[in-house]
Amino acid sequence: MEAGEDFEAGFSGSHDTSVLGVANGDYEAASIANSVMKRMIEREVISADQVRTIYQSQTFPTTGYGTVYNLTPELQDNIREAFFSFPWEGSALEEEFKKSGEAQFIEISFKKDWAVIRQIDDANEVSYTCS
Repeated sequence: MEAGEDFEAGFSGSHDTSVLGVANGDYEAASIANSVMKRMIEREVISADQVRTIYQSQTFPTTGYGTVYNLTPELQDNIREAFFSFPWEGSALEEEFKKSGEAQFIEISFKKDWAVIRQIDDANEVSYTCS
């Protein structure tokens, strides 16, 4: 399928908005993070019978946190420790993410965990430049 030929692409502004748009019939299809859709179903924002998955890529982290290169190593270590020692139990974050098995911070690798995103960018001839 070719964008502009077989379909018109648009941007809803968020994964939640895209899921709601498909569930309510405003959009025929949307690219979304599967975990977002699952959480919306679990919270009963939409019902599972309002949507269907037609393609699912490999799973990749939806959010990443890091530190800027020029922080002192000690400060970088302290920030890392703050994430990995975060008390999830009883928190709003745990409530939101526990059903999907995501109630924890995990170590990720840009090279490995986001490789599929770079493949998608390559296929769509997307490049990023920083000034």
